[in-house]
Amino acid sequence: MAAFAADWGRIFPEGTPVGLAVSGGPDSLALLLLAHAVLPAQGFAVATVDHGLRAESAGEAAMVAHLCAERGIAHDTLRISLAPGSAIQERARAARYRALEDWRVGRGLTALVTAHHADDQAETLVMRLNRGAGLRGLAAMRARVPVPGGEGVLLRPLLGWARADLAALLGDRGIAAVDDPSNRDVRFERVRVRMGLGGADWIDPAGLAQAADHLAEADAALEWVADRLAAGFGGDEGEIALPDEVLPRTLTLRLLERVIARLGGKTPRGRDLARWHDRLAQGEVATLAGIRGDGRTRPWRFTRAPPHRAG
Repeated sequence: MAAFAADWGRIFPEGTPVGLAVSGGPDSLALLLLAHAVLPAQGFAVATVDHGLRAESAGEAAMVAHLCAERGIAHDTLRISLAPGSAIQERARAARYRALEDWRVGRGLTALVTAHHADDQAETLVMRLNRGAGLRGLAAMRARVPVPGGEGVLLRPLLGWARADLAALLGDRGIAAVDDPSNRDVRFERVRVRMGLGGADWIDPAGLAQAADHLAEADAALEWVADRLAAGFGGDEGEIALPDEVLPRTLTLRLLERVIARLGGKTPRGRDLARWHDRLAQGEVATLAGIRGDGRTRPWRFTRAPPHRAG
C-alpha cells in the first residue's frame, strides 16, 4: 500500500476527488482495493462501463457495484451500445472514454483513473515498434495525460506495477475477478503481442516498460527545447521565421507543429508534417493545414495561406 500511496502522491498531488474506471477484471479490481486502502473515503467514486457486447456484462457490473457497496464507495454503471462491425475494440475504447468523461463531469470529479500497468506498457511499446512509431509514440503510455477526446485528466498510477502482482493482491483477499474471453481472442493485436511476450522468457516486460519511461523523458526534453526555440520565433507581422541554423529533423518537426498552432492551423497527421518538412528542406514552397511555408531561403518563413477563390 505504501508503494501505491507514493505513486499516487507523485502523479496527483491535488488530492481532489477522482473517478476510477473498474471493469471487474483483475487489474481494475486491484486498483479499487488499493484506492480504498490509501485514498480518503470521499476521495473517489467508481464507474463500470457495460458495453453490452456479452451476456455476462450486466452481471459483472453488478458484481463491481456490490464490492463498492460493501466498502461504502459510490458506484455507477454506464451502459453504452455499439453497432456491429469492424474495429470493435477501437470503437469500444472511444465510446468508453466518452461515457467515462461525461460521468466524471456530471459527478464533479477532477480526474479519471485507469488500471493500466507495466505489462500493458510493454505491450503498447511492442505494438508501436511494429508500426515504426517515432519517439512520441514509443514513449507509450504516460502516468498523467488528458482524457482521450475530453478535457479532464487521465491518471495511470499502476504503470510501475506488474500484472502478476496485481493478481496476487486479489488472491490474497479471496476476490475472484471477471474472466473476459476477449483477452484470449487472437484476432486482436494486443492479445497476440501479449501471448508473444508471455511465451518469450528472455523478454522482461518490466524492462520494456522502463525503456518506455526513458523514451518519455527524452520526448519531454525535446518538447522543452522546442518550446524555448519557439519562444524566439522571428518574422514580421503575420509571419513566422524559424531559426536560421539547420536543426536536427526531429526538432524541426516539433517547431513546425508550433508554427501551425501559432498561425491558427489544425494539427496535421505526423506523416503529412514530415512530407511538408521534406519539401521545405528541398527548397520548395509548400502549404499544410492552411499555412504556407517558404523553404527557398534560410530562415524558412511561414504565413497564413490565402483562401481559395471559388470558381
